[in-house]
Amino acid sequence: MLRFNHITYRIGARVLLDEAEATISPGHKVGMVGRNGTGKTTLLRIVTGELSAAGGNIETPTRWRIGVTAQEAPSGSTSLLDTVLAADTELSGLMKEAESATDPARIAEIHERLRDRDSHTATARAARILAGLGFDEAAQQRACSEFSGGWRMRVALAGLLYTEPDLLLLDEPTNHLDLEATIWLEDYLKKYRGTVLLVSHDRNLLNRVVGEILHLENRKLTLYQGGYDRFEETRRMRLEHDAKQRVKQDLQRAHIQSFVDRFRYKASKAKQAQSRLRQLERMEPIAENQEERTVTFDFPVPARLAPPLLTMDAVTVGYDGKAVLSGLDLRLDDDDRIALLGANGNGKSTLIKLLAGRLMPLSGKQTKSGKLRVGYFAQHQADELNIKGTPLSEVASRRPRDSETQWRGHLGHFGFGQDRAETTIENLSGGEKARLLFALMSCDKPHILLLDEPTNHLDVESRQALVQAINAFDGAVVIVSHDPHVIELTADRFWLVDDGQVVNYEGDMEDYRALLLNRNRGNGETQKEAAPNDRKQQRKDAAERRRALAPLRKNLTQAESKVERLEGEKEKLQKAMADPALYEDEKDKLLILQKQLGTLEKDLARAEDNWVRLQAEWDQAQNA
Repeated sequence: MLRFNHITYRIGARVLLDEAEATISPGHKVGMVGRNGTGKTTLLRIVTGELSAAGGNIETPTRWRIGVTAQEAPSGSTSLLDTVLAADTELSGLMKEAESATDPARIAEIHERLRDRDSHTATARAARILAGLGFDEAAQQRACSEFSGGWRMRVALAGLLYTEPDLLLLDEPTNHLDLEATIWLEDYLKKYRGTVLLVSHDRNLLNRVVGEILHLENRKLTLYQGGYDRFEETRRMRLEHDAKQRVKQDLQRAHIQSFVDRFRYKASKAKQAQSRLRQLERMEPIAENQEERTVTFDFPVPARLAPPLLTMDAVTVGYDGKAVLSGLDLRLDDDDRIALLGANGNGKSTLIKLLAGRLMPLSGKQTKSGKLRVGYFAQHQADELNIKGTPLSEVASRRPRDSETQWRGHLGHFGFGQDRAETTIENLSGGEKARLLFALMSCDKPHILLLDEPTNHLDVESRQALVQAINAFDGAVVIVSHDPHVIELTADRFWLVDDGQVVNYEGDMEDYRALLLNRNRGNGETQKEAAPNDRKQQRKDAAERRRALAPLRKNLTQAESKVERLEGEKEKLQKAMADPALYEDEKDKLLILQKQLGTLEKDLARAEDNWVRLQAEWDQAQNA
């Protein structure tokens, strides 16, 4: 088993782990979760011995082989298949030694060990894993150096899975995968025979693969039974129970303290008072939950445009005159929620760039509304940010006519408070940079959101907040994501990008999952399944719901803007009233400003009450 015994770890003065304890039984699959920066990756590095704990120790069986996700991608002229085969150093060493060994006893020992390790299936196993991660037979024979960093990280993952360690440590294994490879990995891990400790923000993976959740919170480890949904429910109930117990304890403390205060100096009651003091000292406080509030996302409401927003007729698109996608006959309306399916390299990003206007058709006709505005999110855009700038300066450069209050208000919709809005971008976390990209892409109130892998660097709670924001958005959405949970909760329709074409996929995510797994298992079932009868009705209901909520959302946005405007006016008044000269030579002006401030504070209070009321109505409507 894997046992964490009183693990303590510090980085300078900051304590990441404090006497943390947990036990994972052999053969169990456990998902480790916690806020970004709490120390999940650090704990994995302590398990492998890469880092040393300041206190405590980790126990594992002496013969256990431990494998962990590689931090660097393989490179060089070696083929992908040979790179994966070489990852199992023991097996490759035995096979090499078998060719040169002369001692009969050693030869027998080698062959016995090769039988134990199923050496005769080694090449087939390596090829099967590479295929599952998106490499066809031809690609497996190519050199590592021919592939990009993201694809080579897949090769590193393939090598790790091929070695079949007794303890498999996976740190965000889906980060470099597409949806198709993620679904294959999920199926592979469900059948894995060893012990698995998986760090992931992929809710679907944490529900379908693991049987326990290890939660890192407040520098401690807590093991919960079940997948992520069950963990979330159990933890919520525990927090509610702790809150009630804390109230009871506070009342009890107040009662005991009152007795002590009244009688500690009375001779007849002094002994009892001292006893109650000791009772107070022994009373362990029930800790409050220290986690930060969940970040929220809120895309602005676009101006209404007559449908369709965009149409394509026999469009061909590609690069340098060479077609990647052809025969595109597509239409996008303002109520569409479309997920793009298809393996990496089939043209999903090309289609996104075409929709964004980053690529022009090679042939065919594309028609757009003249007032159409498009918001385009892609992870690589983080590299284009001015790392010496701040979120505030980045928004200001895109909205030069707005006031600082409006800039800050827009950033506030994406979780940037006053301090973080003025933090240099190079000091932002990956999740904060992703949220900044959402803020920048929506500066112009786009009618279409194009989201290319929007969930990288977002934790589970932030992904859920993004889902809610997408569903509340009053415009069209086209999304590419390796997170099936996000797709299932946001998409009404699917476009399958495959074999140079884009066609409607009439099934749902479960149909697509089954299709992919059948292909990987060699069943040859590549036909698309029939659509559920209610798929079209679901899309219609979702669009009608968004239209019904649009007036309420508009009122809420206006109410929030009014609060922001009044807060800005109040801030200006308070700055003006901070002038010492007013209190000496301009008392009449000071009196006027004080009256204005009083009136403004009343207006602000009414505006805030109205905003809170509308927000409550919105939350109720969203949860109805």
